Amino acid sequence: MPRQNRVQPTGEILAHPARGLLMGNRGILHDDSGQLGHARWRHKAWVCCVTDFKNRKRPLMTPGAYTELFFHDEAVALAAGHRPCAECRRPDFRDYLQAVGHVGKVTEFDKALHAARAVPRVFGQRRHQADMSDLPEGTFFLTGAGVPNLIWQQAAHPFLPQGYQPATALPVGEVTVLTPTPSLNALRNGFQPQVRLRHA
Repeated sequence: MPRQNRVQPTGEILAHPARGLLMGNRGILHDDSGQLGHARWRHKAWVCCVTDFKNRKRPLMTPGAYTELFFHDEAVALAAGHRPCAECRRPDFRDYLQAVGHVGKVTEFDKALHAARAVPRVFGQRRHQADMSDLPEGTFFLTGAGVPNLIWQQAAHPFLPQGYQPATALPVGEVTVLTPTPSLNALRNGFQPQVRLRHA
């Protein structure tokens, strides 16, 4: 039975068997039986990591250890509010912060990113409205039917838990944006996320 550790662009954390390209960390979200509680974060340094680093191995959802979260790809991780890890993805971390335009301690940036992505107390995802013409490639938005879509290669790619569906035409006008503003700025300024377009 799959564990509840697969993060969606909408911020939901699902139990789904599909494997993720990248892993993330928001602190300890599970109990000793491996079940998630109500909380969706325990700190503000939400990172996005590779799944294989220095041959480190650890059992998933070990009691008292951080909850391993997984993402289909980096565009999903950015939409969910994560940034590249400074340890296992150092070059990407530097490129991301440079594209964002942040200088100084990363803890200050994490505070700003947290304010842009999260609704406190209800553990919800903060979203905003924008015109489609103002959004860079790598952004996630919601359709009227509530389906998250990735803007990539001048098309919209609907996303389901198992991966991307065949591309459709981009809509025109205002849409609900999932990717938080700091990451939108990184995308506008040339940060290239890892995108795994294999269709389900």
